[in-house]
Amino acid sequence: MTVLITGGAGFIGSNFIPYFLDQHKNFHVVNLDKLTYAGELSNLKEVEKNERYTFVKGDICDRVLIESLFDTYDFKSVIHFAAESHVDKSIEKPDDFIKTNVLGTFNLIDVAKNNWMDAPFKVKKGYEECRFHHISTDEVYGTLGKTGLFTEDTPYAPNSPYSASKASSDFVVRSYFHTFGLNVVTTNCSNNYGPKQHDEKLIPTIIRKAIEGEDIPIYGDGTNVRDWLYVLDHCVGIDLAYQKGTSGEVYNIGGKNEHNNLHIANTICNILDEILPKKSSYSKQITFVKDRPGHDFRYAIDASKIENKLGWKASENFETGIKKTVHWYLKKYSEVG
Repeated sequence: MTVLITGGAGFIGSNFIPYFLDQHKNFHVVNLDKLTYAGELSNLKEVEKNERYTFVKGDICDRVLIESLFDTYDFKSVIHFAAESHVDKSIEKPDDFIKTNVLGTFNLIDVAKNNWMDAPFKVKKGYEECRFHHISTDEVYGTLGKTGLFTEDTPYAPNSPYSASKASSDFVVRSYFHTFGLNVVTTNCSNNYGPKQHDEKLIPTIIRKAIEGEDIPIYGDGTNVRDWLYVLDHCVGIDLAYQKGTSGEVYNIGGKNEHNNLHIANTICNILDEILPKKSSYSKQITFVKDRPGHDFRYAIDASKIENKLGWKASENFETGIKKTVHWYLKKYSEVG
C-alpha cells in the first residue's frame, strides 16, 4: 500500500516517517514537501535509501502535481502534515498561511475524494480502506485562562492568522466527511519539542543562544503557558489515530506537561550548567523582549479521548524529554560549528 505524506521534511513529519516505515513493513511512503525554510532533507537521512521511501519536491497548492501523483502512485491514504506553522511569520505574511494551509488542504482532500469515491457516500471498489488523516494544532481553540483544558468539543476561537488558517483547514476536512462521506480523521496536538525542530522555535533558540553566549529572548514576562509534547510520543498518537481512529472523529494529543516559557528557559539553562558548565549560569543570559501581538496566554489539552479510546499514552515526561532534546541539539550545533 502506498501512502502520501505531505510536509515530511518538516519537524514532526521527519520524525514520523522513520517511525511509520519501521512500524509498517508493507507500506511505501511518498513524501511530498516544498522544502521551504522549515523543510530539511537532512532530517531524513536515515530513510533516504529505503526502497519503501520516495521523496518528491512539490507544493500542495499545485493541484496538477497532486493529481499526477495520485495517478502515478494510486495512494490509498494521505497523512497531511504540510503547513505554514510559525505564528510570528503569519503576522508578517498571512497570505502564505491562507494559501498553503487552506487552499493546499482543499487541493489534497478534493483530489483524494475524486480518486477514492464515485459519488457522495459511495466509495469506489478497492478503495474502502482509504483514509485522509489531517494533522492540526491546539491553537485553533484559542486561549485558556489559568484553569481548564481543551477538549475535542471546545469551540474554535483562533487568534492568529496561523491558527485561523489551520481552523479553516480543519473545517474543510470536516465538511468532506459530512458532505461526501470521505473517511477522514483529525488530530490536534499541543506544542511539540524534540529532535529535528527548526532553529527558530523556542527550545532550539534557547539552546543555541545559550551556548553562543547571546541573550536568550523570552516574550513579555515569560508567563505564557504551553502543554509540551515530546515529538515521538506525538508520532505514536498519530499512527494510532490513523490505524484505529473512528472516521469523522477528532483526537486531541497532549503531553500533560504544562510549563511557562520562563520555566522552559531556566530548565534548559540548568541542564547546560550541568553538562556544559561555564563560569556563570546560562540563566544570566535570559532577557525579556516585547511580546508578540495577540500572544495567547495558555494552551493545555485533555488527551483522555485518545488515551481511553485508542490506548495512547505519552512515554516521556518533560524532565526526560528535555534532556534528550538538549543533548540532540548540542550534537547538532557542535557539528555545524
